[in-house]
Amino acid sequence: MANYDPLREMERFANALFDGNRRGPRQMPMDLYRDGDHYVLSADLPGIDPGSVDVDVDGQLLTIRAERTLTSQEGVKWITREREAGSFLRQLSLGQGIDTEGIAASYAHGVLTVTIPVSPKAKPRKIDIATDAPATITVDETHSEIQEAGASA
Repeated sequence: MANYDPLREMERFANALFDGNRRGPRQMPMDLYRDGDHYVLSADLPGIDPGSVDVDVDGQLLTIRAERTLTSQEGVKWITREREAGSFLRQLSLGQGIDTEGIAASYAHGVLTVTIPVSPKAKPRKIDIATDAPATITVDETHSEIQEAGASA
């Protein structure tokens, strides 16, 4: 073997030992940031068929699922095969200030983008302060009562 690299072989062995036997879904790398009045989630899903990507919202739980299938190539002799078939799963708990009805998703060039709008009720807003004219007090000497202006007797 002219290209034998003992460090690479050790890494491959460690990955096979610790990750290769993993039967459950894998996590997908993602970025999440807020841009004005919405959040943007970008998840890497290279080599995933867009038809296998599923984005669900159940209450305040956002779930992203995807499946990678590899074509079987009968009769070939693999030199190396590092890409694996399998399921990917990511779940996020959404806060109460999210407009779950307005969530949208798109998939391009191996990246899933989910736009999550902030609920109008949760958006920052300016509160106007009302000012009233100072109350005037009148004294009704006939009944010895004190009343505020505009109050009925």
